[in-house]
Amino acid sequence: MRLSRSLAPVTVALVLVLSLPYDALPHARVSDAKPPAPGRFGASCRTAVRGSQVEAYCHNPYVDTDRVRLHIECARWWDIDTDSAPVDAGPAMTVRLTGRCWKEVRSVWISHQKAR
Repeated sequence: MRLSRSLAPVTVALVLVLSLPYDALPHARVSDAKPPAPGRFGASCRTAVRGSQVEAYCHNPYVDTDRVRLHIECARWWDIDTDSAPVDAGPAMTVRLTGRCWKEVRSVWISHQKAR
């Protein structure tokens, strides 16, 4: 009689688990085949060219640090194009980048790299 009393709770639990509807059982997570949303990244930069002088301000509103560089292409063939040293723009930080050509500036751009 003792054997049947010790099996009673196990039997009741087994019956309850087997009587659960299929939707109530846990399932393995299956991907919906959509790629994860990309995280927001990248400082917003504005540049100003005054004669042969170039100045850029980059503000990073995001959590990840953005490593920014100023690139200047000069108009004259003999004038050396320049790339600034990389500067880390941390979260909620504004950085200033400067550079110049000897004569006219042809184009200016900023490159961004996620700092590790």
